[in-house]
Amino acid sequence: MRPMRALVRTLAVAGACGAVIATSPAVPGTARAATGGPGWRLTPTGSDARFRGLAAVSGTVAWLAGSGGTVLRTTDAGRTWQDVAPPGAAGLEFRDIEAFDARRAVVLAIGEGDASRVYATSDGGKSWTLGFKNDDPRAFYDCVTFFDSRHGLAMSDPVGGRFRIISTSDAGRTWRVLPAEGMPPALEGEAGFAASGQCLVSHGSRDVWLATGGGSRSRVFHSRDRGLTWTVADTPLPSSPSQGVFAVAFRDARHGVAVGGDYRPGEPSPTAAATTSDGGRTWRAARRPPTEYRSGLGHLGPAALAVGPTGSDGSLDGGRTWTRFDTGSFDTVDCVAGGCWAAGEKGRAARLTFILTG
Repeated sequence: MRPMRALVRTLAVAGACGAVIATSPAVPGTARAATGGPGWRLTPTGSDARFRGLAAVSGTVAWLAGSGGTVLRTTDAGRTWQDVAPPGAAGLEFRDIEAFDARRAVVLAIGEGDASRVYATSDGGKSWTLGFKNDDPRAFYDCVTFFDSRHGLAMSDPVGGRFRIISTSDAGRTWRVLPAEGMPPALEGEAGFAASGQCLVSHGSRDVWLATGGGSRSRVFHSRDRGLTWTVADTPLPSSPSQGVFAVAFRDARHGVAVGGDYRPGEPSPTAAATTSDGGRTWRAARRPPTEYRSGLGHLGPAALAVGPTGSDGSLDGGRTWTRFDTGSFDTVDCVAGGCWAAGEKGRAARLTFILTG
């Protein structure tokens, strides 16, 4: 079977519970390859914010977090989006959001000092609790992740030479700083990239991974005990102030993918993906990676998706080889049993659709 047709069939089967499946001719409002295949059905948000935070709950429910303190929610598969932002948040930069259903979500604002904050809602955004407001001018928070609806972590760039981790056990209403002793030292210039909300990800009840760049090597940290102790491994992705691992995703506790590259427009990113089969202890460069920088990453059954400002790629073999299927701009992607969502600049949000031709 041809690579594109195989990608279509695998993604369609994996996401059939809630994915949009169509036949040619093209569906209006859908961005896709000219030859047919998977693509993105745009769901107009009415916003011009840049959405780097995305939480897919189902095929009908999703949350977005973006620039200008913007938080949107849909409960009808993107036909309409509601503004549910915390009051007084217009000056904040939301870069990550975790949602558990149509009512409960936790959103992270990034920035130096008290610009880094975490808000939580349990009523669909009608009201929000400010659970965390950073009071350390050295800290800059990048990403948040949850193991379940109550227990989660957020990470800051290094403070005192080590990445800082905060923890919640009450759905984001309160947070505490975890001890630094279990975190390996950071490299000079090493940091996380708050580009897609996927520099800190979890799988199962205890495993969590932290992706970095900016230093002499790009690395992925791994904790098996909810962030108390960590190990770290180098990856083959190049690292510099503009390069590194921007996103990681794991389909189980052992098999994961990392994507990144150089975020500067027009700069080459020849080694933009790597894979692991041992929980992140070792990483191997993809045989055929995406040809350009990718900031967002998601798993849908046996398939993987990567997105960036210049397009979207799919993989059927755990991230070892990738096929471009779309050229539209997205910053982040999230997949659940009901399908995949993507979001990015100029208010763009979309659901994955499958154009079956022939």
